Amino acid sequence: MIRLATDVGGTFTDLLGYDEATGRIFTAKSLTTPDDQSEGVLDTLRLATGDGGLRPDQVGFFVHGGTTVINAITERKGVRTALVTTRGFRDVLEIGRGNRPDLYNLRFHSPRPYVERALRLEVAERIDASGAVHVPLNEADVARAAQVLRAERVEAVAILFLNSYANPVHEAACARLLTEALPGVTICASHEVSGLWREYERANTAVLNAYVKPIIARYFERLETRLIDNAVRCAHYAMLSNGGVSSFAQAVESPLSLVESGPSGAVAGAARIGEFLGEPNVLSFDVGGTTAKCSVIVDGRPRIFDDYRMEWSRISPGYPVQVPVVDIVEIGAGGGSIARVDDFGALTVGPDSAGANPGPVCYGLGGAEPTVTDAKLLTGIIDPDSFAGGKITLRIDDARRAMAALGKRLGFGVEDTAQAVVLLAEASMINALKLVTIQRGYDPRDFTLMVTGGMGPLFAARLGRELRVRRVVIPPHAGIFSAWGMLAAKPRADLRKTWFSLLSPDAIPPLEAQVAAMRQDALDYFGRDRPESVTHALALQMRYRGQEHSVTTLVPGTLDAANITQEFHAAHRTAYSFALPDAAIEITGIHLIATLDNPVIGSPSVVADGLTLEGARRGSRKVWGAAGDGWADAGVYARDLMPPDAAVPGPALIEEATSTTLVLGGQAAWRDAHGLLIVEEAGGTAQRKGND
Repeated sequence: MIRLATDVGGTFTDLLGYDEATGRIFTAKSLTTPDDQSEGVLDTLRLATGDGGLRPDQVGFFVHGGTTVINAITERKGVRTALVTTRGFRDVLEIGRGNRPDLYNLRFHSPRPYVERALRLEVAERIDASGAVHVPLNEADVARAAQVLRAERVEAVAILFLNSYANPVHEAACARLLTEALPGVTICASHEVSGLWREYERANTAVLNAYVKPIIARYFERLETRLIDNAVRCAHYAMLSNGGVSSFAQAVESPLSLVESGPSGAVAGAARIGEFLGEPNVLSFDVGGTTAKCSVIVDGRPRIFDDYRMEWSRISPGYPVQVPVVDIVEIGAGGGSIARVDDFGALTVGPDSAGANPGPVCYGLGGAEPTVTDAKLLTGIIDPDSFAGGKITLRIDDARRAMAALGKRLGFGVEDTAQAVVLLAEASMINALKLVTIQRGYDPRDFTLMVTGGMGPLFAARLGRELRVRRVVIPPHAGIFSAWGMLAAKPRADLRKTWFSLLSPDAIPPLEAQVAAMRQDALDYFGRDRPESVTHALALQMRYRGQEHSVTTLVPGTLDAANITQEFHAAHRTAYSFALPDAAIEITGIHLIATLDNPVIGSPSVVADGLTLEGARRGSRKVWGAAGDGWADAGVYARDLMPPDAAVPGPALIEEATSTTLVLGGQAAWRDAHGLLIVEEAGGTAQRKGND
């Protein structure tokens, strides 16, 4: 059986297939098709079939990740959506929260709701915080709301009733009435996508889920039809933001679970590579054509966000959504990030990107402003003749003219300007990596830096040196690693609910009952009646009495009040640098992570017969800044021809079909038995740690 994955990025669409019988890998890469992303997916399938020998009828597992959801939301290309809510709560989306990302920033603005006020309708009903019905649902109000929505020709309706997390009976009844009154309109009740409290966050979650649900339903229907027409007739899965996979049908019911679909594939893959290396602590960093994304893996598990905010920035609190998302920090610093001089004469890089069309200047597709890719080309790191496996010939003269025009405004030459662009992009990347480590309470020196993406290996060595990580690892097929990671992910369900109790021995029996019910819900989700086929991990949201916000605490082993107390103090100390051993502790929520045991992609391996370092060498190339200032000779090596454990001293360039790894002077790189490319400072980890 062949396991196949496709990943749609902002610039490129990637495909990776794995033949379980032979271990053969199939790869393909094509430009993303923004108007219809399924066309780009089919382009990669055609390339792998025509050039790579892939047989679609032998594919037994297909998983897909991409940017359809995030694009529809950020570009505001969802459907016309309305909100039906409890009387008195019409403006909850507008009021939001009073907290600001940057308290004294005068450019602060509240985010614009995705539902205009005229389409936010109220009905009489009330359920109290205990779940008891205080005011029955007024069905006449629902009928009047349906008349307004029909006249307004809405395509989707979100329902948000106060305290529905405690008792969803009114939301369920309203959804049934609206479904009958508005045939063909998507109805999304908040309790169907979130079992958590806080009405503003639940309202955003329900609205955004409804906003994109018809878009995703049509996209997956179109993609599935085209896959079947092209002989890929197996079960089709979607990569989820929590690092797991689900069927297309399950993903359509909760499309917000796909909001970080593509990037989470790289994190799942990094965790899998960490298993091969015996490294439980991994810092995952993926740099593509549009953005750079980083995440932290601790004790073999990706960190999951309980409070994910879309479009958060220093001047906007963004849009909170209550769906489990891998903790990913994303910045606009990729290969296509555009370099400009601002109104104050300062050089800037990103967040605007040249994307797939027109792309960087060197692509020759109409791009006029220099990008990070152009800078890497002009500093000698990228070979213009072998880019993207030789499928795209880069125009170095065009890039030089564009960079010269930029340098003229700065008073720099071409190479100095290009190096300034690279260094500025690196500074943004280092800041992002510190956000997911130091600001989360982790020391990057305790981590292995896993660098992926088409542009990531070009920056890896310098980032590793700056952060002083244990070592830098570039996995095979780095340029399409998100697709590889999707084949390492298993079907997963995150079941979360708000549940209040003081932590004490008396709280354990009712907590065990809640967890048992959630485990049964997980079995129902997977359609399984064999508990042994599903593994579980349990986390609790907890806080000291009197606090507002909770800290997620993993609960290893059996439920025991003393053990849970100890784990919470440790988690609180990591998050806030202190603990209160004598304070009372409250449980505010339960998070059950259920994973279905499923085959995943195996360990890569190297066939070493006949491989020599001399045979892997492809000459040398001048590289700017690889060994101090100015040009330096760098040996060029073909990664696939390097024998295991043979060290390549820097400065060097190690090339493969999807990327190039720069090794700096004072560093060394080698391939291990898994085919992983490892970069360390000269002398190795032990010597470096001894000097810290």
